[in-house]
Amino acid sequence: MTDISDNFITLADGNKMPQQGFGVYKITDQSEFEQAVTAAWQQGYRLFDTAQMYENEQYLGKILHDLQVPREQIFITTKISEANQGYDATIRSMKESLKKLQMDYVDLLLIHWPINTHFFDTWRAFEDLKAQGLTKSIGVSNYGMVHLQYLATQAREMPVLNQIEVSPYMSQKPLLQFDRENNIATQAWSPLGRGKVFNEPVIAKIAEQKHRSAAQIILRWHLQNGVAFIPKSTHPERIAQNASIYDFSLTDEEMQLMDSVNKNHRVSKEPELVYEFGEQYPY
Repeated sequence: MTDISDNFITLADGNKMPQQGFGVYKITDQSEFEQAVTAAWQQGYRLFDTAQMYENEQYLGKILHDLQVPREQIFITTKISEANQGYDATIRSMKESLKKLQMDYVDLLLIHWPINTHFFDTWRAFEDLKAQGLTKSIGVSNYGMVHLQYLATQAREMPVLNQIEVSPYMSQKPLLQFDRENNIATQAWSPLGRGKVFNEPVIAKIAEQKHRSAAQIILRWHLQNGVAFIPKSTHPERIAQNASIYDFSLTDEEMQLMDSVNKNHRVSKEPELVYEFGEQYPY
C-alpha cells in the first residue's frame, strides 16, 4: 500500500515530487519550528515547503542539518518574494536562500506571486538558475490562466508546477483543468482552507460515516483529485493524522459531494490584483 513517503507524482521535466508535503508558513518560533519539522520527518513527510517571505528558511536548513537527513531523501521548495523579483535580484536572493537552507540546490523554485513589473525577467532568471543546477525544477505560485498564457509567449520552458489556493471552498476546477491540459502539476496551499471548512455539514457527515477527521476527508479529496498538497500544522498529533490518509478512499458520490461545497471563496489575495499592484495589497 502506498503511503506518504512513497507517493510521488512525476513533473513535466521528469523529476519526481512527493504528492503530499509539509508547509511551514507562519511558523517563526525556532523551537516550535524544529518540533514540527522533526515530527513531520518522523511521520514520513519528505517534501518541505518554505519561502523567502516566511523568514524561516534558516530554521529549515538548521533542523534538516541537525537531523542529518540525507539530501537526496528530501524535496525542498522555496519561493522568490515580490521584493526580490527582477533578473539580478532573483539570482542574488536565490543564492542567499541556499545559504540559509545550507544547501547547494533546491528541488523546486517558485515565483511566489505574479507581478507585472518583473514578469518576464524573473522567469528568465529561473530558467538560468535551473541551467546552473541551483534548482532542479522551476514553477510558479498564485498564477491564473491568463498569467500562464502570457508567460508562454516568451518562456523558453514552462513552469512544471503551479501552487495555488485550493480547498473545498475554493476548488478552482477550471484552473486545475487548464494546468492538467498544459502538463503543469497543481499543488494546493492552504488545502484545509485554514480550518474554515471543518464544520461544513457535508464534510462533517462524510467524516462521521468514515470515522475520520474532517481534515483527513479533505486531504483525501485532494489526493484523489490528483492535486499535490502541503498542509501545515505545529501539533504532532495533527501532523500524524494528516499523513494517515492512505488506508481509505472516497466514493465517486462522496467526491461529488465534496465538490458541491465550493463557494469560490479565497482566504488570501486575488492574484490579478497582486499582479497589478506589484505587491500583496492590504487585505
